[in-house]
Amino acid sequence: QVRLVESGGGLVRPAGSLRLSCTASGVTFSNLVMGWFRQSPGKGRSFVGGISWVRNTTLYADSVKGRFTVSRDNSKNTVYLQMNSLTPEDTGVYYCAGMLRGTVSFRRETYSYWGQGTQVTVSS
Repeated sequence: QVRLVESGGGLVRPAGSLRLSCTASGVTFSNLVMGWFRQSPGKGRSFVGGISWVRNTTLYADSVKGRFTVSRDNSKNTVYLQMNSLTPEDTGVYYCAGMLRGTVSFRRETYSYWGQGTQVTVSS
């Protein structure tokens, strides 16, 4: 059974930084495309960034380009989301998601596996 577990959320001040982690089990992690999604209050779950399973190609939503970085460590079965220059608009529940051997996608429905989410609150 595939399991994804996020960690690292919390309260951070505007302009601050936070790093989220997502660790996978029950699957060959190096075969997974990994994505990060965010669900802000009153909004749907939207794509933030993702990383491919080959060549570590990354893709980002326009709203986070230049501020967020997705990376992975296959030896630790973990994907990271480094978030810098945070604003209150970045507040939400962050979910990691995985799909086997696909292509990094903005589309939620292309991901088969989901974590339980971790709350990020950006506030002074």
